[in-house]
Amino acid sequence: GSSGSPDDVPDEIKNNKRYAGLDGYTIEETAKAVEADYGKIDILVHSLANGPEVTKPLLETSRKGYLAASSASAYSAVSLLQKFGPIMNEGGNMLSLTYIASEAVIPGYGGGMSSAKAQLESDTRVLAFEAGRKWKVRVNTISAGPLKSRAASAIGKEKGKKTFIEYAIDYSHANAPLAQDLYNDDVGNSAMFMCSPLARTVTGVTLYVDNGLHAMGMALDSESMSDRNA
Repeated sequence: GSSGSPDDVPDEIKNNKRYAGLDGYTIEETAKAVEADYGKIDILVHSLANGPEVTKPLLETSRKGYLAASSASAYSAVSLLQKFGPIMNEGGNMLSLTYIASEAVIPGYGGGMSSAKAQLESDTRVLAFEAGRKWKVRVNTISAGPLKSRAASAIGKEKGKKTFIEYAIDYSHANAPLAQDLYNDDVGNSAMFMCSPLARTVTGVTLYVDNGLHAMGMALDSESMSDRNA
């Protein structure tokens, strides 16, 4: 996912049995295939993240694990726009997915993934300027609240305890301005708006789709607040 061109593919990938007999899977080759089949495109979605040491605290994260998280989760977006930008129509939009751990401490979201999401959001702003001037293409990212996706469910689970994402969902219910469930369609509807002509003047934005949880500075269900909430 983070390999921009064939020359970037490491030997461990080339020799991996999952890629045996396959070719044309780099971002550059994929962009050329899309151009051959469809010509120009309007929408580019980056929905990719991987932190091999995500269950480790940042203090225990290795250099290899940290750089792997940055490469797969942040640089891949830069590479994607590099290769797809030239075949995007004016007014088109590249959209990625981020997480509030980029700007606030979320214990359990480790392995350098918080750093990678901070990079992704910063790059969103820089790429919005560069791609806007070069191709008149918009670049935005959505910061979704806790959603029990397959990827999120894979983050940290101790025997007999809830998963990381289950704790996060319960926390959101207890503390967000809108105490309601967040669904895939909620994120999808916001993405649809961001990628449509309705958002033609919107670029360089981190859009929170999280029932307003990002706006809170105090946990209402904290034990220290128990007397006040009684």
